[in-house]
Amino acid sequence: MHSTNLSASKEVHEVVQQYLRRERPLNALVVVFSVLIFLGVYSLTSLLPAVLVGGTLLVGMRLPILQSNGTFQLRTEERVDTVIDDFTGPTPPVLALQWGVADEVSVEGGTASYAVSYLFGLRAADVTVRTETYSNPDGDKMVELEVTTDGQDWATYTATINDTGEQTAITVTYNSDRRFGLRRVPQQLIVNQYRDDALSAQGYSVVARDSHFGF
Repeated sequence: MHSTNLSASKEVHEVVQQYLRRERPLNALVVVFSVLIFLGVYSLTSLLPAVLVGGTLLVGMRLPILQSNGTFQLRTEERVDTVIDDFTGPTPPVLALQWGVADEVSVEGGTASYAVSYLFGLRAADVTVRTETYSNPDGDKMVELEVTTDGQDWATYTATINDTGEQTAITVTYNSDRRFGLRRVPQQLIVNQYRDDALSAQGYSVVARDSHFGF
């Protein structure tokens, strides 16, 4: 296996750290909000209704009922070949919030792996990215990214890349292959802003976005 250091710019890592500083408190806020509801019901009624409400909240927070998908359009001054290299490399621009928090990025047989630890190192995840490059009937270059987490399907990104004559245009469609609980809603409220900032730091401008997160 060949291991490599994260080669992203300082600006990308700054964006990722800003995202984490907001995302982690929001996750904690969901827990605090649930506890406050439990205590409120308990103070107004009794223990049994409070337990029922608390159990419902706990199930709702973790029950996989939500899924994300969407499309966004990028522009860059880089040539098509350079963009393809970016998207097929170990640190694709659209996955900056994933590899940007990795303890290590490694490549083996064309598959990139990100070793990620969280909860102060008590838990860890192994994110892998497999890429495939081909052309569509119009002759545009396409790159498909299949992302898995601990061997489970996580998301699929498909980038259509074409030369407009003045810039390179990239249309990215993505679809989550897994569902999430309600506790992920606060995260989704801020993730697009930081994803766009991370793309901009890599030389890609977001000119349009159509995102969906729901049932």
